[in-house]
Amino acid sequence: MQVPGAAGGFATALIAGSNSHVKKTDRDVASQALVQEWVRCYYGKMKRLWVLVLPFLAFQNLPAENAVIAYSELSLQATTAAQVRLSFTQHFRFPFLQGDSPLTENNNVHVSLGAEVSPVTLGASSAVVWTPIAFFELSAGGSIASGWNMNIMGDNAYGIGLNLPDAEGNWQNSGSAFDGAHWNARGGAALQASLAAFFPGEWNHVIVRTYHQFSHRGYSRASAGQSWFFQNDDGENRNGFYFYGNFILGYQMPLVLSMVGLIAEAELFLSDSSHERRLWGGDKIYWVFSTLFHFSPAPQFGISFFVQFHTQRNFLEPDWRDLYYRNRTLDNSNPVRLQFHRVAAVFSYRF
Repeated sequence: MQVPGAAGGFATALIAGSNSHVKKTDRDVASQALVQEWVRCYYGKMKRLWVLVLPFLAFQNLPAENAVIAYSELSLQATTAAQVRLSFTQHFRFPFLQGDSPLTENNNVHVSLGAEVSPVTLGASSAVVWTPIAFFELSAGGSIASGWNMNIMGDNAYGIGLNLPDAEGNWQNSGSAFDGAHWNARGGAALQASLAAFFPGEWNHVIVRTYHQFSHRGYSRASAGQSWFFQNDDGENRNGFYFYGNFILGYQMPLVLSMVGLIAEAELFLSDSSHERRLWGGDKIYWVFSTLFHFSPAPQFGISFFVQFHTQRNFLEPDWRDLYYRNRTLDNSNPVRLQFHRVAAVFSYRF
């Protein structure tokens, strides 16, 4: 989709795809629809891979900009960390409080309903995003899921369960299939801008966006202070409030390689202010840094690749990986290092 010209205004120039097969009369609508979907953080770190690339997927035959837009989306995610996830999402976009100004002419409410399955979890989610002005979004959503544990190619994968220390102080999973529910209720806001909004041109789409969110996550089996696993993560989750934020710098092009970008993400558990958490590094912000390459080989099909690095705490114990995480001792002389995380791919199809 080619970038809209000056007549498209700030709202339609903010995010534009790069697939030339989209009809010219549909470009403004497609661009604004993509804006609404840029970042909505669902549960799980891997889920973010999908929501970070939503705006780069183009689609055809959209109705007029003052009409309701409905479409479906199927995505497959895979990483070098042996993670696979399949999701289906139904989208609806409703015009809401639209004005005559370029900043308000495409105001809308975007509703999405989704279902997701991985080798060890099954879940559903919903989200609502309101765009009251082209450069600002408010969002809210929630998800519920459960899971099971299984052995995959000789390694145990923990979809859900408590993380409890054993008699030797090592971590262990205490969970069984569908023994509890995981929930995530969230609300956030985003600011976004594009150079092409001020200097129109198909090669001028330098895009910046920042999104910040507060969420409450929990596992129904966990009591106050107990830790738990979800989707085979590190098992350091606890019921309570979390902060998540990201910053994206991208460049869109009218090519099959439609976008390249840099992404920084940060997360911190907020419901623990104790001094003890500093002993194992629980007060440290978890960072993920990614490079993004998005391809648009067809109007309704997108492929995104991520190369990711993340922060890892350094501990004094040589066997720290076996220890229950609150039994580890942070190396205060060198508390955090940056290391390779994974390579990930997201394949998506809209219809």
